[in-house]
Formats: sequence, C-alpha cells, structure tokens
Amino acid sequence: MTEGKKRGRLINSFEQHYQDLLRFLFRRTGDVEEAADLAHDTYVRLTNVADSIVENDKAYIFRVAGNLALDMHRRSGRRAVWLSDEEPGEGIADPQPSQEQHVIDQDRLAAMDAALSSLPPKARLALLMVRVDGLRYVEIAERLNISVSMVSKYVTLAVQHCRDHVRQDDE
Repeated sequence: MTEGKKRGRLINSFEQHYQDLLRFLFRRTGDVEEAADLAHDTYVRLTNVADSIVENDKAYIFRVAGNLALDMHRRSGRRAVWLSDEEPGEGIADPQPSQEQHVIDQDRLAAMDAALSSLPPKARLALLMVRVDGLRYVEIAERLNISVSMVSKYVTLAVQHCRDHVRQDDE
C-alpha cells in the first residue's frame, strides 16, 4: 500500500469515528473543549504516522487519543502543583513527632516512671528484668531467689499497676 493510500485510510477512519472519539475523550476529560483539542491532536499525530502499518485503524486511533488524554492529565496535575499557593515540601509529612506529641510522650513517660517508683521493689525489678533486660522467668527466679510462679505474679501485678496508673493520669 502506498503512503498516500495509508494516510487516506487513517484519516478516513478518523473522520468516520470522529463522534465516537469525541465521546470517548469527553468521558476521559469531562470537558468538551479539551476533548475537541485532544481529537485535533490525534488528527495531527495520525498525519505524522502515515507511513506506519496499522492493522486496526479504529483501535489505533483510540489508542493514540487515549495516550494523549493521559499525557494531558499528567501535565495538568503537575501544573496544579506548580500553581498552588503551598510552599514546596509543605505537603510532605515530617517523620518527627510534633511538639504536642512530644509533650504528651513526656507526660506519659513521667507517669510511667511514677508508676514504676510506686511498685514494691521485687515487682519493679521483675518487670524491668523482663521488659528491659529481656530475661526469662526462670532466670529472674534464680536471681531473685523466688519461684517462677512468683515472678509471673510480680510481672502481672506490675503491668496492671503501671497500666492503671498511666490510664488514670491520662484522664
């Protein structure tokens, strides 16, 4: 097939499916004028690819139009960011806690410290050995010269006491 016939076939197919193409582009953009602009851009693209071999004219035309609509959508998204009143980087979340969260955390830490201080010595020691030192109940029992079940009771008592103390402080 010659170049002139190929160009004619694509353009003829474009003209034949123009209304369908406009509806397709309108669904993509939501704007009649943008759809018409994209249809025109599609036409220009088709005139530039006249020498390529296309098996399905309609599918090719709609693919070109869809790609142009996608490109336009991406450009408009970047343009919206460029034109926004927001300073660059304002929308990025800071991984550091806010000052308010820092104060809340300090208060909770002070409440936990007070709760630990008010525990009986062996219960406090058992809890710290489990949670801070990572020791098993058997090891704690040996170090404190108490039974494993007593270690379990001390840890349970200490956890409940600290939880209740911190909750009471939060209220």
